[in-house]
Amino acid sequence: MSTPSVAQDAYPNRPVKVIVALPAGGSVDMVARLVSQQLAADLGQPFVVDNKAGASGQIGTPLVARAAPDGYTLMVSPASFLTTNKSIFKTLPYNPEADFAPVTKLVNQAMVLVVRDKTRFASVADVLAAAKANPGKLTYASSGDGSPQHLAGLMFESRTGTRLLHIPYKGGAPAITDLIGGVVDMVFAPLPEALPHIRGGKLHAVGVLSDKRAVSAPEIPTLREGGEGGVEGVVLSAWIGLLAPAKTPRPILERLDKSVKALLRGDARAKLMDVGMEPAPDDAKPLGQVIAEEIRVHAELVKAAGLVPQ
Repeated sequence: MSTPSVAQDAYPNRPVKVIVALPAGGSVDMVARLVSQQLAADLGQPFVVDNKAGASGQIGTPLVARAAPDGYTLMVSPASFLTTNKSIFKTLPYNPEADFAPVTKLVNQAMVLVVRDKTRFASVADVLAAAKANPGKLTYASSGDGSPQHLAGLMFESRTGTRLLHIPYKGGAPAITDLIGGVVDMVFAPLPEALPHIRGGKLHAVGVLSDKRAVSAPEIPTLREGGEGGVEGVVLSAWIGLLAPAKTPRPILERLDKSVKALLRGDARAKLMDVGMEPAPDDAKPLGQVIAEEIRVHAELVKAAGLVPQ
């Protein structure tokens, strides 16, 4: 009879499910598929991405919280499902701090303000002018309530004294699709979701929400570089992390962590940088600490925006 330690040493000895609580096609799904492909090659078993989209992560995320803590159900998640959701919703079907064993942050993503109508919104000064002239009418799409796109919109409103109209979608990909189709005015998008359309000429990048330009797209200015119309203090990135259910044995978490970090420093690094993501295997803070800190920071931002929990 094998002991638990021997069983853990053999991990994985069957396929591993990787849940993404968002539709296929967005940046989180993109990272999940790349990392899963690399893990499968490294650890010798299939890592199968399973999209469980909807309700701002509240369909897929609880499946991981309730799964057996044996390493065979994992989650690749955006920050928002583990941080902002706690402030946006009165109750959640999972506890972001107690129900998961964080493995590691995978990537950081710059956020970029993109529009379809370059003639109308050539710069952030143009966006500001339109927002101030039409309070509550300029629309921005997001991948759902509490998402990084939504949080970026709240931050933009707070820093500029403007009012925008938030249009939530089920994911980043459909939000971008409707922006290209002219249904909404703009999106504060994770750079990887917008970059192919910026490079293809379908969208115009007004600016990144960073202190400095993105390494993978240095041609895009920051929002603060808008001259007299520049915006200060709108700085936000959207990280993506790998998590397991709480109480997953430490040897399994360490095996995943070691494998993922080697991949992010090696074969996957160039692929991620090429699509606008910054690999983050060497972040100084443990992911659990990052989650706890951002829950507090995002709660303050949501409260300042006067947003009533749903």
